[in-house]
Amino acid sequence: MDNITLSEVAGLGVGTLLLCATIAAPKIDSFISASQRSSLGMCKKCGDLRLIACSKCRGTGLVKAGGLLSFNFLDDMYQSLGGESKVKRIKCTECQATGRFCCPNCSKVPPVPS
Repeated sequence: MDNITLSEVAGLGVGTLLLCATIAAPKIDSFISASQRSSLGMCKKCGDLRLIACSKCRGTGLVKAGGLLSFNFLDDMYQSLGGESKVKRIKCTECQATGRFCCPNCSKVPPVPS
């Protein structure tokens, strides 16, 4: 610990701060969008679409075969750049391959008669 400079400590602190911000970004985005929807009088969860994306397949209806153990960083990067995935995909069992669910907050509300 005697050889660590103040610049290295500052770099470690900034790196830690950036990592924490990256991890917290989806939660902060969710909070902000929910408050904006609420101020507009919309459903906080779905924005009056009455549907929300499946959390397991992220709305695609397909998941990688093998579950969590099939994590492949290179294949994920290749696919994000627009390439075809080499990993076998199967239908999502959580949402029956539809990719979405009815919103639990507003889909139970009967429609207002006109």
